[in-house]
Amino acid sequence: MSPPRDTIYALSSGRPPAAIAVVRLSGPRAGAALEILTGRLPAPRMATLAKITGRGGVTIDYALALWFPSPNSETGEDVAELQVHGGRAVIEAVFAALSVIEGLRPAEPGEFTRRAFENGKLDLTAVEGLADLVMAETEAQRRQSFTHMTGALARHAETWRQRLIDALALIEARIDFSDEADVPEDLVTPAIVVVRALENEIGAVLADNRRGERLREGLVVAIAGPPNAGKSTLLNRIARREAAIVSPYAGTTRDVIETHLDLDGWPVTLLDTAGIRDSQDPVEIEGVRRARERAAAADLVLWVIDASRPLNAQLPPQAGERIWLVQNKIDLVPEQVRERNEAECQIHNTKAPGVNVNPELASEVNKELITSNEFPLTKCEYHFTVSAVEGSGIARLIGQLASFAKDSMGGAEASLVTRERHRRALEETRAALNRALKPEMRGDEDLLAEELRIASRSLGRLTGRIDVEDVLDRIFRDFCVGK
Repeated sequence: MSPPRDTIYALSSGRPPAAIAVVRLSGPRAGAALEILTGRLPAPRMATLAKITGRGGVTIDYALALWFPSPNSETGEDVAELQVHGGRAVIEAVFAALSVIEGLRPAEPGEFTRRAFENGKLDLTAVEGLADLVMAETEAQRRQSFTHMTGALARHAETWRQRLIDALALIEARIDFSDEADVPEDLVTPAIVVVRALENEIGAVLADNRRGERLREGLVVAIAGPPNAGKSTLLNRIARREAAIVSPYAGTTRDVIETHLDLDGWPVTLLDTAGIRDSQDPVEIEGVRRARERAAAADLVLWVIDASRPLNAQLPPQAGERIWLVQNKIDLVPEQVRERNEAECQIHNTKAPGVNVNPELASEVNKELITSNEFPLTKCEYHFTVSAVEGSGIARLIGQLASFAKDSMGGAEASLVTRERHRRALEETRAALNRALKPEMRGDEDLLAEELRIASRSLGRLTGRIDVEDVLDRIFRDFCVGK
């Protein structure tokens, strides 16, 4: 017989000081610990006012005590909670009193949720949804994570698995009882019908353009361009805070600065990168390398240039749908040229292929470029003229960023796949189903049955029913202590 598990305790509410702090206990000694601290065991699931007594009979606080006997608790074990006043000294005194009770120890990160998983209270996709709900920063992320926490993917996976088992049962009946008179001659055909339907359904789930993962992780937008074009000032203006150091000297930004934004409910990570230029400074060389690397991996690049300088030497190395040209420092351009730039911007933003820009509408700094057609700005998805210092043009840029985020992630709340682990398990399942659908499998029921078993095991790993020890530590390590 294995020894009884430790009873764990932790602060399950926010960082003190706070109005209320929730101290949670889970394990076989939770009830005994509650009796030691409060003198009695409350009625199950009823909040009771209690005096908490520490070492030497000293009163620590008056608090609400709650008792949840197993198995009807969050973790499936005996669970107790104390809702004390949220001062640091109060919490430390409660922890000191708990630490001397035999069989108790502080909880590790995610240990409460892991016990809930091990006791069948949550499947693995619900655990991941809970972790994402705790970390959600936007309304769209909250909706998506809540859907997963309440079992959206798990329900589909279990339904698929049960249908697979039914199909497998037909194949195995054909293998084991082919000589029985009351067993139909053709059991493979109805099994194949089920397999083909499952392959189509899982394929449709996977063909979601990774919207679920993108919403969970947030859209990545890199601000790149030549040095001293105002990239850091633009980041601060969009973020509405001093997130990056700004100076008039080129090369101030050496490393990538990340800022997380909520644009109309959509998560966006804005990256301020080092100015891209040739340099002999080894630190700046590394900064430029990182800037190029992050810009290449970003969902969108805002290529920022100085509107008061000729464009030829400032343009991005290549054009593309995911590169938006931002002419900054428009406040340094004369008013007449600024008006021409605005007209020019409107022409470029038609995004019609082969637009011929009227040189008379072009600013002096752009005329040579446009007439030579060396790098027509219509090749960029959008072209903006802004002043990060004054704020002009910023509202339009932010509005387009929000629209881009919505177009990229809209409808992602309904996506069943939100992590690479989900996608990999479903891809393995689909691959096994595809192998099972090959014509040659019709004559080899043993191999057909094995492919269906592989598909079933892949779905089982998705929800944590089988063979998930190798992923548990990775999942729970990112939980906070007390959850």
